[in-house]
Amino acid sequence: MIPYALGAGALLGALTQESPWAFLGLLAGLWLPQRVRWSAIGAFVLVVLRLSTLADSWTERIGQSVILEGQLRDGFLWTPEGKVYVRYFPRLEDGVYRLEGTLVRPEPKRNPGGFDQSLWLKGLGVKAVLEVRQVLSRQPASPTYRDRYRQTLQSGLSPEVAALTTALTLGEREGLGELYEAFQQAGLAHALALSGLNVGILVGAALLLLYPLGPRRYWVAIPLAWAYVWLAGSSPSLLRASLMATVVLVALAFGKGRNALLGGLMLALAVHLAWEPYGVFSLSFLLSYLAVLGIAILLPVLPRPKGWWGYVGEVFALTLSAQIFLIPLLLHNFNQLPLLSPIANLVVLPLLNLLVPLTFIKGLWSGFAGILAFPVEIFSQLSIWLTRWLAGGPQLFWGEISPAGFALYYLGLAPLLLALYKFISWRRALLLCSAAVLSSVLPARFQRAEVWQLDVGQGDASLIRLPDQTAILVDGGRPYAAKRVVRALHALGIRKLDVVVATHPDADHIAALPEVLAKVPVGRVLAGPPQPRDPLDLALRGAAQSVEIPVMIALRGSSLQLGEARLTFLGPPGDEPDDNERSLVFVLEWRGRRALFTGDAPTRAEEAWPALPIHLLKVGHHGSKTSTGEELLRKTHPQVALIGVGRNSYGHPTAEVLERLDQHGVEVHRTDREGAIRVQLW
Repeated sequence: MIPYALGAGALLGALTQESPWAFLGLLAGLWLPQRVRWSAIGAFVLVVLRLSTLADSWTERIGQSVILEGQLRDGFLWTPEGKVYVRYFPRLEDGVYRLEGTLVRPEPKRNPGGFDQSLWLKGLGVKAVLEVRQVLSRQPASPTYRDRYRQTLQSGLSPEVAALTTALTLGEREGLGELYEAFQQAGLAHALALSGLNVGILVGAALLLLYPLGPRRYWVAIPLAWAYVWLAGSSPSLLRASLMATVVLVALAFGKGRNALLGGLMLALAVHLAWEPYGVFSLSFLLSYLAVLGIAILLPVLPRPKGWWGYVGEVFALTLSAQIFLIPLLLHNFNQLPLLSPIANLVVLPLLNLLVPLTFIKGLWSGFAGILAFPVEIFSQLSIWLTRWLAGGPQLFWGEISPAGFALYYLGLAPLLLALYKFISWRRALLLCSAAVLSSVLPARFQRAEVWQLDVGQGDASLIRLPDQTAILVDGGRPYAAKRVVRALHALGIRKLDVVVATHPDADHIAALPEVLAKVPVGRVLAGPPQPRDPLDLALRGAAQSVEIPVMIALRGSSLQLGEARLTFLGPPGDEPDDNERSLVFVLEWRGRRALFTGDAPTRAEEAWPALPIHLLKVGHHGSKTSTGEELLRKTHPQVALIGVGRNSYGHPTAEVLERLDQHGVEVHRTDREGAIRVQLW
């Protein structure tokens, strides 16, 4: 019981970073024996004391211009005051730097499915970002053993195989490009995360070679495991695997046999959090520990056939056990789950298990590099081909999951696990699981229509979602915003757009749409009259034609019925000479609620629109003084206004427009301050 108490106490101590009330969890162990209770309390206090040594040294300097110097490694600057993340384009190479810039706090997630820099850096214990204005000095980094090892490892290999072997051995995935996506879609991304696979192979090989030493070989293997951590870097999954290997090796050295997997996991958790309590916020940390937790709990009770089929059953059982606690995390963060994952692990994992020791040995000495280059190339190419083939298999797509969704998943899973261990009957387990499933499904039947103003910087991208699953995208922003838009669609569970409205051919409105059309199925595109001399308009229509999406022309008086929703176009009247005057302007009407989308239409165009009360106004031209005039606000009486705007030198949104909106009592939301904005049409 003591290993479990240590792990639980350390976890509660780490969670005090989120809420000081986490200590109340210790009350659950009051009925346990005294030694167990004190173990939990001791681990809790140890982690809290460790947190007290990790004070934020940057608090008083946030927002200030600073000059920092130190060692830059992998985008992080190590200074005497602490570690900061460096933001600079293009990314700075490793070395010793003296940098001038402004210290800011990490940015939170700004769009559904977007990158949460704040949470990522929180999981690494980093609390500040240096926005670099000027590089004052730089000294190149001296080559390290890791650099020499990487060079030896990659010698004699094709570029793609070199990238794969570097990922397998050192955990560096930057060079994989689209190959990493293929591994994700095949359900093999875990093989590229340095963890138990790498440590197990290394330690196993060492124990075999050191067999003549008898029990002393266990003590010799421990520093070898930690030497690999030094070489490859202390990622959460590798730290967890090395800590667990150390626990097992110490037990074997004292003749205690193999420790129980779950007990070893909890001991590793306690030690890990005592050193890095912030790791509890790391996705890699959660995936690593939950995967092993699933294996420890589920694998022993899963039935498996005997004989040759036993191996197949073992692989399927191992894959299911490792993923059972991860499914909501994987769907929430990656929005898809490969259904062929067990088959991929059955076919590809043995090849990767063979590659890991070969690549590790290859990097140790240049003499090995030439001998092993050919077999490494062959096995790697075969692994890559199989991975890409399996990546085309069926996927379970899902959007982001709410905290309630996570709770319902684990509440539904708990009775099934209890039934496997024969604590309750299967009938009762299925009844309880069905209740959780029903509770998660029912809210979807009462979904309301909503409008999202996505944060695409200085540009526009609006998304309309209706309860009947109709989805409409209005513009997409500049080219760099395409990935943001696609990720947001996937995070919201949208895999198909019924309509894409391209208001007018300005880069900040439609330049991202060709890439969106290539990656997301679209029913039709609505645009104004063709502009043969406009490259953006030509690119949009060409992209639609290449994937056989019809392009329909909309003008004043056009309308489109989509289920209970209707789009009525108020402009433009025809082929206007000015880009902004050619903006498609339309009213979305759904169950008596109206939203007006205005593109970049100027105030002189607004004068021709009918007087029509609306609930939601998409403010024109990012809040420019040339749009959203007094007459428009007087005719429409909007309740809520959305402004798509980013950092800019135009003064958007202007004080004049904001003042007008305030005088009319309009509730204003801006993407530059709030990130993506969600408004429900009740």
